[in-house]
Amino acid sequence: MKYALFMITMLILSGCAVIGKIGILTQEQNERFYEGISAGYRGPIHVQVCMSGGFITEIIVIDSSEDRFVGGAAMEELIDAVIEYNSTDVDTVSGATITSKGFLEAVNNAIMEK
Repeated sequence: MKYALFMITMLILSGCAVIGKIGILTQEQNERFYEGISAGYRGPIHVQVCMSGGFITEIIVIDSSEDRFVGGAAMEELIDAVIEYNSTDVDTVSGATITSKGFLEAVNNAIMEK
């Protein structure tokens, strides 16, 4: 019984390892990273945009002087919207309009780099 359980576990784990390796190789081959900078409310906003197959898959704020409660929260909301719609043509966040415009412009600048 122990041997059978061990063999089943090994088969499952070896299958997962192969799937994981294929996923990593595919991801590395298709993903491209671009960087963009624009002026925000308190200073420059520097972002990194990851694209795969023509779609925005991730946005990372590399550097920003925006405060985390207003500007930071706005950028987090905008990251979700830009990825969901695969576009920077989204509404700005009320109360953080300048930060929103700067963030979206930084993403646009990154995308234009490609």
